[in-house]
Amino acid sequence: MTDGTFQVIALAIYFIAMIVIGLWANSKNNDLDDYVLGGRQLSPTVAALSAGAADMSGWLLMGLPGVIYLSGLSKSDSWMAIGLTIGAWINWKMIAPRLRSYTEVAGDAVTVPVFLSNRLHDKKNLLRIVSGIIILVFFTFYVSSGMVSGGKFFESSFHQNYLTGMLLVAGITMFYTFFGGFMGASYTDMVQGLLMVAALIAVPIVAITNMGGANTVIDAIANTKPDALNLFAGTSIIGIASALAWGLGYFGQPHIIVRFMALRTPRTRKPGAASA
Repeated sequence: MTDGTFQVIALAIYFIAMIVIGLWANSKNNDLDDYVLGGRQLSPTVAALSAGAADMSGWLLMGLPGVIYLSGLSKSDSWMAIGLTIGAWINWKMIAPRLRSYTEVAGDAVTVPVFLSNRLHDKKNLLRIVSGIIILVFFTFYVSSGMVSGGKFFESSFHQNYLTGMLLVAGITMFYTFFGGFMGASYTDMVQGLLMVAALIAVPIVAITNMGGANTVIDAIANTKPDALNLFAGTSIIGIASALAWGLGYFGQPHIIVRFMALRTPRTRKPGAASA
């Protein structure tokens, strides 16, 4: 069999696994709370891996490597990655336990808009409506970017039509989300997170080995672009601070903090922080 055949088989197995996870999660949903928030039974490891995959998949595996390849480490995306790492750790350390506790206190809220409305005693539900609309509008674009990444992956890896790949990814995603609910999305994201970690470890090792070792790679980079490995080349304090500030966005990202709401107990955020 050719390499292309192996790729198709691997992708088919992956898609089938996503569908199976969605159906399995559907069998675990007994009421609306289970469907929306997994009955607050999410393990810290699943929460951390699924949050990371949901947040960084296309950017971490396609966007960031591409920018660093073209421009080197001094580009703002490298500092952005550092800021996001710090922000994720602070998010788990400070936001996770408090949010997990207060969502139960605030009327046992199972969504972010409901929590905000209950926590701030919004009698007219205006805050719930406005925050729900904001999430719907902006996450439409956010989810669309993931579909675009899927389409580009199909186009570059299998030389298939971009739209076909995008629609296939969208169809599989909609299936396990609608059938599996929150747990279906979380466990499929966990699998994706594990694959991302494996790829981020394996690909550099294989690439460096095939190129003759780390010293050879470093010398080749230095000869091509001397400042490529210098984080501070061509940067400024304002530029670095602006890139690092991206980590602050974690504190208000609904698809991240909803994982905190679903944790079994506030204490389980500690192993989650380690996994993240």
